[in-house]
Amino acid sequence: MSSKDTAIQAHGVYKRFKTGRTHIEVLKRVDFDARHGEVTMVMGPSGSGKSTLVASLSGLLKPDEGHVTALGQEIWKLRSGKLDRFRLDHCGFIFQGFNLFSALTALQQVEIILKHQGLAKREAREKAARALTEVGLEKRMNQRPSELSGGEKQRVAIARALAKDPRLIFADEPTSALDGENGQIVIKLLQRAAKQHGAAVICVTHDPRLEAYADRVIHLEDGLILDDRRAAPVAPAAHNPAHELVGA
Repeated sequence: MSSKDTAIQAHGVYKRFKTGRTHIEVLKRVDFDARHGEVTMVMGPSGSGKSTLVASLSGLLKPDEGHVTALGQEIWKLRSGKLDRFRLDHCGFIFQGFNLFSALTALQQVEIILKHQGLAKREAREKAARALTEVGLEKRMNQRPSELSGGEKQRVAIARALAKDPRLIFADEPTSALDGENGQIVIKLLQRAAKQHGAAVICVTHDPRLEAYADRVIHLEDGLILDDRRAAPVAPAAHNPAHELVGA
C-alpha cells in the first residue's frame, strides 16, 4: 500500500476506562490503517472496543497511548480548535441514532453543517439539495424527522455527511436501527461514497450481512485485532440504490 492511498494510520492505540477502583482495558495497543476509495468494516461483539477505536481514529476520544495520523496530520497533536476544524472540514459522521434536529427539515439538517463550514446561504442550500437527491430524498427535503421513516432519517444523516465531500467517513452501527432492505440501501450508499467520491469509509458493525459490501473486514475482540482480511466486495450498482425502496 502506497502512502498516497493511506487515508488514516494508527499505531499502538491504547485506551482504558476506570470503573470504581478498577480499570478496564478497552483497546490494547491496536495498529490500524484504511485507504481512500475503500470500505473498511470493523466487526466484533458488543464490548469488543470497536466504537472506542473509531472514536479514537476520528478525533472524538483521545487514546491514553498511541498515534493517529489522518490525511498526513497527527490528529492528537492538534490543538482543540484545530482538531474541531479538522473534523468539520474532512470527516463525515453517521451514527445509529441519526442525530437529527427535530425542528429542522431534511434540507435544513444538511444546510446547517455547510454553513458552519463557511459556505454562503445559497451555495449551502444547493449543495444540500444535491446531497439529498443523491440519497433519493429529493421529494422529502421539506419533511421533518417526525415525518420520515427510520431509513429516510439515516439517509438524511448520510446526505449530511456526504455534502461536505469528506475524505474520511466514520459510520458507527449505521444499520442497527433499520430493517434489512433499508440497511442494504444505507451500506450501498456508503460503498458509493468510497468508490465514486474516493472517501475512506470506516464502518463499525456487528451485522454479518454487511461484510459482502466491504473491501476489508477487521475483527476486533477484547480490545485486540483477531483477524484482518480483504473481502470480495459486491460491485456497486449503476443505478441509485436509494430508489430501490419507495417510501423507505
